[in-house]
Amino acid sequence: MAARLCSRARGTLATTRRALGSSSAAVRETFLTFFRERGGHQRVPSAPVRPRGDPSLLFVNAGMNQFKPIFLGTVDPRSEMAQYRRVVNSQKCVRAGGKHNDLEDVGRDVYHHTFFEMLGNWSFGDYFKEEACSLAWELLTQVYEIPRERLYVTYFAGDPSSGLGADEESRDIWLSLGVPPDRVLPFGLRENFWEMGETGPCGPCTEIHYDHVGGRDAAALVNRDSPEVVEIWNLVFMQLNREADGSLRLLPQHNVDTGMGLERLVTVLQRKRSNYDTDLFTPLMDAIHQGSRCPAYQGRLGSADAGNVDMAYRVVADHIRTLSVCIADGVYPGMSGAELVLRRILRRAVRFSSEILQAPPGFLPTLVPTVVDILGDAYPELRRDTSQIMNIIGDNEAAFLSSLQRGRRIIDRTLQQTTDSKVFPGAVAWSLYRDLGFPLDLIGLMLEEKGVTLDSAALEQLAQAEAQRKSQAQQAEEEGGGMRLDVHSLAELQRRGVPTTDDSPKYSYVLDADGRYVFSPCQATVLLLYKDQALHSLGKEGERCGVILDQTNFYAEQGGQAHDSGYFMRVEQQDVLFPVEAVHVAGGYVVHEVTASDNLQVGDRVTLFIDETQRLSCMVKHTATHLLNFALRRVLGESTEQRGSHVAADRLRFDVSIKAPVTPQQLQEVERAIQEVIQRNEVVHTAEVPVKVADSIAGLRKVDEVYPDPVRVVSVGLSVDQLLEENSQSGTRTSVELCCGTHLLRTGTVGDVVIVSERQLVKGVSRLIAVTGEQATQAREDGQMLAAEVESISQRLKTRSPSLLEAHRLSKEVGVLTDSVDSAAMPQWQRKELQMELKSLQRAANTAIRKLETRQAAEKARVLLEKHPDQLVIVDTVPADSVFALMKVVNQVCEQVPAASVLLLSQQDSGKVLCACQVSKASVHRLSAADWALKVCGQMEGSAGGSDVVAKGTGSTSNLDAVLGAALACAKAKLQESGS
Repeated sequence: MAARLCSRARGTLATTRRALGSSSAAVRETFLTFFRERGGHQRVPSAPVRPRGDPSLLFVNAGMNQFKPIFLGTVDPRSEMAQYRRVVNSQKCVRAGGKHNDLEDVGRDVYHHTFFEMLGNWSFGDYFKEEACSLAWELLTQVYEIPRERLYVTYFAGDPSSGLGADEESRDIWLSLGVPPDRVLPFGLRENFWEMGETGPCGPCTEIHYDHVGGRDAAALVNRDSPEVVEIWNLVFMQLNREADGSLRLLPQHNVDTGMGLERLVTVLQRKRSNYDTDLFTPLMDAIHQGSRCPAYQGRLGSADAGNVDMAYRVVADHIRTLSVCIADGVYPGMSGAELVLRRILRRAVRFSSEILQAPPGFLPTLVPTVVDILGDAYPELRRDTSQIMNIIGDNEAAFLSSLQRGRRIIDRTLQQTTDSKVFPGAVAWSLYRDLGFPLDLIGLMLEEKGVTLDSAALEQLAQAEAQRKSQAQQAEEEGGGMRLDVHSLAELQRRGVPTTDDSPKYSYVLDADGRYVFSPCQATVLLLYKDQALHSLGKEGERCGVILDQTNFYAEQGGQAHDSGYFMRVEQQDVLFPVEAVHVAGGYVVHEVTASDNLQVGDRVTLFIDETQRLSCMVKHTATHLLNFALRRVLGESTEQRGSHVAADRLRFDVSIKAPVTPQQLQEVERAIQEVIQRNEVVHTAEVPVKVADSIAGLRKVDEVYPDPVRVVSVGLSVDQLLEENSQSGTRTSVELCCGTHLLRTGTVGDVVIVSERQLVKGVSRLIAVTGEQATQAREDGQMLAAEVESISQRLKTRSPSLLEAHRLSKEVGVLTDSVDSAAMPQWQRKELQMELKSLQRAANTAIRKLETRQAAEKARVLLEKHPDQLVIVDTVPADSVFALMKVVNQVCEQVPAASVLLLSQQDSGKVLCACQVSKASVHRLSAADWALKVCGQMEGSAGGSDVVAKGTGSTSNLDAVLGAALACAKAKLQESGS
């Protein structure tokens, strides 16, 4: 009856699939329905591609990522996830950056992608290998009706060096399902042992491969990167965890994690040879064709693909999917981590669309609605955020197109002027990478199309030199060095009547209607150059010098804010960049440090380009610093005083005087106070007023330094005019400071602020480190993840009495987790709380270990005394994990029989023998414990040490009985000899 029902279910599914056709939507839905109806699996939605609470990943790269807490046992027992037993879903995945990185392969073949959908079914402590394989085989061969003769399966062959045996169980299961023996193939670690990353859940896997050709024996092509024989499904038997030290540790329960790429499965079912020929991509290919000036996509590869046109089609189609999905999930192109990877993907797409497909500016955003049409039903967030996705891609495309045009001119001009036109100078490539944000792989591709190779050795030298220069520059800055105008040069500037630099353009930015910051362009004239502590009218190519301009939009490092970076170029010559490496101000003169890419002289007109991403990041951090200063005063009292700060693009540092150590509760209150102002999206007001007038503002915060007059007042939520009203006390209720830095126009852009570190520099002065925005969100998620792990261990210690082995394991886990909590970027208040809890857990684990070891030692002593009644010399073997545990047994025996002298040995699995002994007080003048242990361990070619009363040592022997006999004879001889 059950068999007829299963058969009927399979028939219904197959009929439904045939009725719907083999569309990607039907294939996806058939998979989900099969496991829900046939296997009783719960259907769950895809997680966002941005990992939640997992700092080890840039992106979700497999379907199992969101279930990692289940595998590790850290899932909150009160959560819905804790109830999962059988689950099915289609997970959005990105493999670009980190260990699993397919970016470089995209476009070169027809089956690699940066974004893909992973169809997966999971068992958490429920079914295991047999049912997993059976369900997979049934779905493929009976529901999807894939011919059996085209399928091959692989299994893990084992790896002796890792102590892992072959997965013969999986092999036998496939054979029992009717797979011919010559199609069940063994492979090693690389192919058939799956790991999520450097650490985390892992285990042996069995894969199913499909032969697109058929009618032959294709076993030799399995796992050989052949486009004709491709892997379609990977069944991972998750039973181990890769620890931080590289060791493997059993998971609390056996789990099944399967993953089948939807793109490859659809290719099989639609009887195509390329993923890009399926309905997941063909609408995109048509849209690309309509929007570009190239022939329609023909699917060519390698040398057959003239001009790399079809490769460009594949790259753009893949990348626009990735960009759309990532942005919908809150990952935006940026300057670090996953955001930096996404920025690289976007720029790669822009380059291929504009350079090769000859698409017009603004082309990429027009492809987003097509992506939404294909994927929007499965992932509704794409429909919800279509406009935002298009705007973000459009803005980034426009910015990079401008840089791309400059880069193209620079490459062409360089090749025209280079004597060896087949080798491109590494110095120019480095400038493109550093100053225009060109990914190095794009430079390589552009040169490859021209038949030119890159001087990689020179490029590597420049990268190393840059790293060294930054290190030296940082040291010089700390020592007060750098290319700063000295007193003589300043006097000379004044004597010549050179006007000071107008740097007011650094404040020239506005918020547009969409809430984006728009920075005004700036042109300037070179007034003088500075090098070797002297002023010059000419800077020659290759020389490092300081450039003084009549005006600038670059922010010079001051007020604790890092200087801007960027570049400038001559107005009349748009193909030579002058990268600005540092910016200083002295005496009103702003000096831009550059290494001249060409001759530069007084009178040259230049256009200045700041790195807007870095500037905006600094603005966010600087406004956040003001909010932090205000919140500290509100929470800790008026006596708190700023002692120093530094604002950079990646984080902010704030030193503050305090009366007492800051508690976790106070740190949490400070963050809450900041969040209140951020959520109100207050206006940040600025105005220049005379110093004396500014000093009258109630609640004004300033540091002990000389301020210019007039001075710049920065106020949050209240205009400066309101603050200056007679008898006004409104400034005491908000952040008001004297500051020359660049700030946001509204506080909402800060997003969030998390204090990730707080420590005392000296008594009474604390240093706080904080992050903002996405970094702050990630810090909170990492803190929650670690808190869940601490809670998991706490519950395990509280709910049951552990065995000695488990107690040791828990103690080790607490130690590893303590290290993670100490080093993680997470809320400092939460870190302090978890550190206190972990110390308590460590004490509890250690107490449990001591009690269990004592109890175990007492039991072993009882057995020994029953075996050796009324004996004054006891020599025997007992099992023990360590020499310390062995000594406890010795102590227990001697405690119960004070007149006895005891020596115990313990044979270890490694072949080593442990030795511990104790001599009674009555016998110590005749028998020394140290001598006894040394003689016994010496016979085992080992060593020992101790006192006359107790001693321990180690050795190795294949004849333990002989050693025991010698030990007993030695003791008796000594005691009898002295007695006579």
